[in-house]
Amino acid sequence: MKKQVFYIHGGEAYQTYDDFLSDLRQKPLRSPQGVTPPLWYQTLRDDLGDEYEVFTPQMPNKQNAQYQEWKIWFERHFAFLRDNVILLGWSLGGIFLAKYLSENEPPFYVDKLILMAAPFYTEELTDICCGDFVLDPESLALLPQKVGRIVLLHSKDDFVVPYEHALLYQRIFITASLLSFDDKNHFLLEKLPEVVRVITE
Repeated sequence: MKKQVFYIHGGEAYQTYDDFLSDLRQKPLRSPQGVTPPLWYQTLRDDLGDEYEVFTPQMPNKQNAQYQEWKIWFERHFAFLRDNVILLGWSLGGIFLAKYLSENEPPFYVDKLILMAAPFYTEELTDICCGDFVLDPESLALLPQKVGRIVLLHSKDDFVVPYEHALLYQRIFITASLLSFDDKNHFLLEKLPEVVRVITE
């Protein structure tokens, strides 16, 4: 039976709808004629090979993400998932998985939880806006008891989510492994063999 990997991508979240509109007016545009190479997650299925069943759903409204919408869509996929699944969350997808698993009990056992460049966002720590993806530290502290293993990946030159956020997760997840990098930015890379190794090891 194939090992299952469920990947949740990043996104943007805002405190208010006006904040979202303001960002739309100000954020730089990518050239509509530009051709960009595929990023690592777009080739993850091929990189892992036939021994893995890889899910890469598009989460709702990633430009203005809402936790409840992502929760509903994530739970819709439970019918396909089995015990010992690997959950992989990148950026906002990472904090989503941390929040969801700390507050809920999925109907399957999570063998490995991989959080990549995940922001750590609470009512007290708001240096990055994550909208309603707010973590409860007390619930979060119980998460390591619910999964087989937690692996954190973060680069010290991340220009979106500061490296210090990984250290905050590690402080709470005392049994987690932290893989640090010096030059992987926000993991906006064409190839990322380190992720494949973390999944397959």
